[in-house]
Amino acid sequence: MDKSRIVITGIGLAAPGADTLAAFRANLLAGKSGVATVELRYMGLHPAGICSFDETRYRRKKDNKRGTRAGCIGVYCTGEALKDSGIDIGTHYAAARTGIYVGLTEHGTVETENEVYNIGRYDHNVDYWTHHHNPRTVLNNPAGEITMCFGITGPHYAIGAACAAGNAALIQGLQMLRLGEVDLALCGGLSECVGSFGIFASFRAQGALAAHADPTRASRPFDLGRNGIVIAEGGCMFTLERLDAALARGAKIYGEIAGYAINSDARDFVLPHAPRQSECMELALKRAGMRPQDIALINTHATGTRQGDIEECKAIRATFADCPNTCVNNTKSLIGHAMGAAGVLELAGNLPAFTDHLAHPTINIDELDPACALPNLVYGRARELPQLDAILNNSFGMLGINSVLVVKRFLA
Repeated sequence: MDKSRIVITGIGLAAPGADTLAAFRANLLAGKSGVATVELRYMGLHPAGICSFDETRYRRKKDNKRGTRAGCIGVYCTGEALKDSGIDIGTHYAAARTGIYVGLTEHGTVETENEVYNIGRYDHNVDYWTHHHNPRTVLNNPAGEITMCFGITGPHYAIGAACAAGNAALIQGLQMLRLGEVDLALCGGLSECVGSFGIFASFRAQGALAAHADPTRASRPFDLGRNGIVIAEGGCMFTLERLDAALARGAKIYGEIAGYAINSDARDFVLPHAPRQSECMELALKRAGMRPQDIALINTHATGTRQGDIEECKAIRATFADCPNTCVNNTKSLIGHAMGAAGVLELAGNLPAFTDHLAHPTINIDELDPACALPNLVYGRARELPQLDAILNNSFGMLGINSVLVVKRFLA
């Protein structure tokens, strides 16, 4: 059997409003927002996506306290992914042949802000600075916390790719499996961004932080009245296996990763560029051996910023100009922007469409921006998709990094 075929066999997640894939999918199909409010140091109340999950299901409260919020989310999601896949480390795969690849937009900001605030209460005496700060803030921290919890002795590291990081981590896991570096890849993305007032303040300074009297209506990609990003925390981890190994152990298969691409705009610090996004989608399709017409559903990256949404719509029009049956949706309208976890949470939320044949809706579009009026944009309510064999997942980030995944229905 072709050992280059890589499949998704387990999903574990913590999303705003849901801590299982089943609950997440139900919320998405119902158009139920997971956005609430968070009270920020120096900034007061703001819309945000907050996660609630069993934080001590896989490790002790003491270990959570010593570690980070991102590490806590990562441990939970990894444990849930392993349970979902039916994989037992040491039985199905050797600990030394298991790799951890975690996508992050940023890491260490929350811990640094907290320590600066803490010593401020003691006349900035650094004797009160925690000795845990360094291991908490190194970029590989969340991935390393996962290895310690589950006794995984293979490689672990972080993929820093702004808000394209979740997709990039899946691509890294796939490549390591194909290279034979590991036999099992645990990969995904994490975000603890709601713990940082600085991230909120920075988006507000850029004029890109969403505001609305009703937090559930604040995230409004494609709406004419959109005014920015709703920041969210969360995480999603996948188990990736070579197809032959997955079949040998009788695994259920969510889908097969058929194509992928990463490229760069090489143009601006924050403004995206439609031609490069279009090229990224086209390269992912080429690697998948597919035409644009083969894609039944596109999950957009659109964050609710004015120009960002427009640029992605331009890119989609350019690539999918002759695709009357390709539907388009957006997940951030329901959960906010989970940064490094965004791409993988959004992919996870759409994968059940292979089974239920539904595209979940985009919500909060009161008046569709004409510049974002894509054909077959699914909004308001879910739409039935009788023929759904492939999903394309867009995930783009600052400094002009673009990542695209194509996942197809598994066929033996």
